[in-house]
Amino acid sequence: MSFKHEDPGKTAPVVTHPLKLLFAFGLALIVGAAGFVGVQSIVRRASPASVISGYFIPKPQTYFHKDRISVLVLGIDYNYDTKDQEYSAGARSDTIMAVSLNLPTDASPKPSINVLSVLRDTDVILPNGHEDKINAAYADGGPKFAEKTIAEFLGVPGFDRYITLRVNATKQLIDAIGGIDVVPDQTMNYDDTWGHLHIHFVGGKKYHMNGEQAVSYSRFRHDWCGDPCRVKRQQAVMRIMVAKLRNDKLNDLLHIRQLIAVANHNVTTDLRPEEELALANAFANLDLHDVRTAQVPFSGDKDTACCGNVLIADDAGKERLVRKMFLDPAVPPAPLDLAAVAAIPAKSIRVDVLNGSGRPGLGKRAADALRAKGFSIGTVANADAFSYTATEVRVHSAARPLAGERVRLALPHLTGVTVTNDGQARAASADVTVIVGSDYQASDQREASTTK
Repeated sequence: MSFKHEDPGKTAPVVTHPLKLLFAFGLALIVGAAGFVGVQSIVRRASPASVISGYFIPKPQTYFHKDRISVLVLGIDYNYDTKDQEYSAGARSDTIMAVSLNLPTDASPKPSINVLSVLRDTDVILPNGHEDKINAAYADGGPKFAEKTIAEFLGVPGFDRYITLRVNATKQLIDAIGGIDVVPDQTMNYDDTWGHLHIHFVGGKKYHMNGEQAVSYSRFRHDWCGDPCRVKRQQAVMRIMVAKLRNDKLNDLLHIRQLIAVANHNVTTDLRPEEELALANAFANLDLHDVRTAQVPFSGDKDTACCGNVLIADDAGKERLVRKMFLDPAVPPAPLDLAAVAAIPAKSIRVDVLNGSGRPGLGKRAADALRAKGFSIGTVANADAFSYTATEVRVHSAARPLAGERVRLALPHLTGVTVTNDGQARAASADVTVIVGSDYQASDQREASTTK
């Protein structure tokens, strides 16, 4: 059978074979689809592979029915028996991270992640009424018992999913992506033959670390800072891994399942495979600037009959972080009009400066720096707590919403500053309050070194 089309220039009909028609029709579909994908790539600012995968892999909201999910991540180390064989039964969770995954939406297409670390030696009352270190929860009752314990400790409703990773999971994942580049923050020389831990690095020197080396580096805690610095190294290694995954592997759809398979060799989770794939696809183009990390602060320590020396959490600091990272709405910021911000005269903004870092004189240094840039400085005093790790800018005048951004841009080299509008004028009638966090000192030093 052939289809006939009238040719206005000829009297005889032109006969077209059906296979040619099918080919032409298929080619038109391909060209049309390619054009559509190209347009969508430009509109979404995403790669064509991401656009295509978006039509074949369901969004995470299909499974979770909400735009934010919380995941408890536990790092479980191995123990060794008398024959030097690995076993994990009864092991405690050396790494505890509460993770908030803010999923991409039509209103906010950029995904983001909040990671709140909990020190393993933190004092807690377990759901069974016993006092212990918080890392004992996993050993006492497994992941569900740990979920309940840590959710109650943080004051969150619960976790949507959990992930437990044995130490080999991180090692294999780093090896699978070809290692990572790390610059140790200090010189380290430590050997623990029983624990199979050998750490020898020179501070400030760049190393291309394999999985074994990177995990050993992130586990080091035999310095003046101890466990808090160990957590910071873990977070630093995690950021480097995210960058490597994003740039080299995770943005390639063909490698997503490969990486999930590598991780799952040593992973226990209640995430279903289809949920893993949906999340991996949703976060494939994650920007490192949208990964926020923090640590539950502590106010002191004490000796206990149950478990030796334990850390006492700073409840006010903990509640503030949990509210910001897990409970407050993840509302995308409106596009910032930088020209309008720059046009605001600094002298027209009255700023109160509160020292929340716990480091004497840091509030005054910040106030002097802002005064030198033309701002009107009001009260300079201590904040309500000394557990602020990141500097905060709070706007008190609803009529001047950009005043906080004007102050933020004047702070030296700070990238993690949050600007919030509480709409409450202070007694001193300040437009803005700056709460100086411990991040200010390092950034202040960096600015001084670049201006010498």
